[in-house]
Amino acid sequence: MIAVLGSQGQLGRDLVPRLPGDVRPLTRADLDLDHPESVAAYFAANRPDLLVNCSAYNLVDKAEADPDAAFRVNAWGVRALAVACAKAGAKLVHVSTDYVFGLDAQRTSPLTELDAPGPVSSYGLSKLAGEYVTRTHCPRHLVVRTCGLYGAWGSGGKGGNFVETMLRVAGQGKPLRVVADQHCTPTYTADLADALVKLIAADAEGLYHLTNAGATTWHNVAAEAFRLTGTAANLTPIPTAEYPTPARRPAYSVLDCGKAAALGVKLRPWREALAAYLDERRNKPATG
Repeated sequence: MIAVLGSQGQLGRDLVPRLPGDVRPLTRADLDLDHPESVAAYFAANRPDLLVNCSAYNLVDKAEADPDAAFRVNAWGVRALAVACAKAGAKLVHVSTDYVFGLDAQRTSPLTELDAPGPVSSYGLSKLAGEYVTRTHCPRHLVVRTCGLYGAWGSGGKGGNFVETMLRVAGQGKPLRVVADQHCTPTYTADLADALVKLIAADAEGLYHLTNAGATTWHNVAAEAFRLTGTAANLTPIPTAEYPTPARRPAYSVLDCGKAAALGVKLRPWREALAAYLDERRNKPATG
């Protein structure tokens, strides 16, 4: 049996229907990482063979003012999950982030799994701690770092994903000033879900990077979304210094996905993925 925590999020909603066999979508009502006692209660009543953790505290800026909230979920909750999986003999698949990098401000080449992490935010530090407790406490683990997720199931709810937000604001006729000096590779959740299924089927373990291929900036993603949709937008590129936020973002967090590619798991280029997302968005509007 495969359990998926965070099943109602962007990635979880794409992942659950792609997984084979007996798949159990979990919500916070079933298992809440903010309350570690719920982890033990769940495992007392259920014995999954594999648990995929798509859940996280991802309020990046709020985590600067309240790092404890981020660590409760992303580190200590994940530690409880890792311990429980180990005791049950279950494999833990844990989704992490490119925000575990950023300290190397001079970096200009894609980061591999062997590169030393260096977070520049409380959120990034909490996610790195989550990686470490997973790898420390659960012998059978797969940790997957990804970046800037967007998907059809993120088109509604709490403001939507980045692409959705850009299209909405442009549609309102408002000017957009978007950072053009943060280099990364935002990733389509449908593509990531397909890749996760392949890694799980290959019984991959350890640490892997998975993003769409190539490198870009948030400004370029917005510009490409406007081009593909024929949206007229007043879009201006700006440096990060002109868009201050409570939490620092990595200036360069492009991930090298060669390790996964060696197993035959490779995601398409980010422009193709963005076009596919926009097609899905047009043809199957999200409601959740």
